[in-house]
Amino acid sequence: MALSASTTLPHNVELVAAVFVNEDFQRHTSELVGGTLESFTIDGDVAGSFSTTSVRTLPTTRLPEIARKFVGDTLKVTQLETWDAPAADGSRQSKISLKIAGAPLDVTAVQRLVADGGSTRVELEGNVTSSVPFLGGKIADAAEPMVGKALNIQSQQAQAWLESH
Repeated sequence: MALSASTTLPHNVELVAAVFVNEDFQRHTSELVGGTLESFTIDGDVAGSFSTTSVRTLPTTRLPEIARKFVGDTLKVTQLETWDAPAADGSRQSKISLKIAGAPLDVTAVQRLVADGGSTRVELEGNVTSSVPFLGGKIADAAEPMVGKALNIQSQQAQAWLESH
């Protein structure tokens, strides 16, 4: 199942990227959906190429009942983001991979922070797949709206965060 979203924030790429890799912001977005940020690490210098790893525990209350029977009340989600160095215009790109413990889902996405004058266009494109024979498509279809919403929260909350910090 394909993920696709785009939003524009009235801040430059450097500010938006700094928010996206701020541990307090990551904690805030996790708690916003009723979860907890278990750990957050940055490997490398954020001025160039680097990666981040976030481990969250998230509630399954919004998943379909059939999915909750398999995964329980919470999910442990590990999100790895591999960031490219800034382009000449300051634009950035990160490859995102989500691993959900105990759930047969694979999520991969590319997030682009595109410089647009003094603003940043955040573009997200990705895929949700499941390796379960016969039911994999149905599982991915059911999970896609939840995964898409979770990935988009970061973009939606960045504006409020920048205004209040």
